[in-house]
Amino acid sequence: MQSWAQIVLIACAVVLTAALVAASLALRRALIRADAVLAILEQELRPLIGQAHGLTEDVRELTRESRREVVRIGEVTEHVARTADGVGRVATGLAGLTRAGQIIGLAAGLRRGVDVFVNRLRRNQGDDDGH
Repeated sequence: MQSWAQIVLIACAVVLTAALVAASLALRRALIRADAVLAILEQELRPLIGQAHGLTEDVRELTRESRREVVRIGEVTEHVARTADGVGRVATGLAGLTRAGQIIGLAAGLRRGVDVFVNRLRRNQGDDDGH
């Protein structure tokens, strides 16, 4: 092979080697930057992950508390329903007593009216017999 061809091949090899070294160095710098970015992300994400776990636990506790409150509201609703039923029975009883009182009052009034009518009838008959 001629010497000028060898010089061209050697020059190409040197240029190719220099390009590979430059690419390797650029890749190394990119990996170092990526490592730094990942380290920063890790530092930032750690507290966020802790906060996310805390929020998840808060949500669980709120869910448990909500369930307890729903059960309590159900119990209170049942108690109110039982109380309303009792009040309804008392009102029905009082209405019955009121109706009985009206009937007794009516019966007493009728009896009094019949007594007055009978007394007047007797007096009128006694007056008719005496004339």
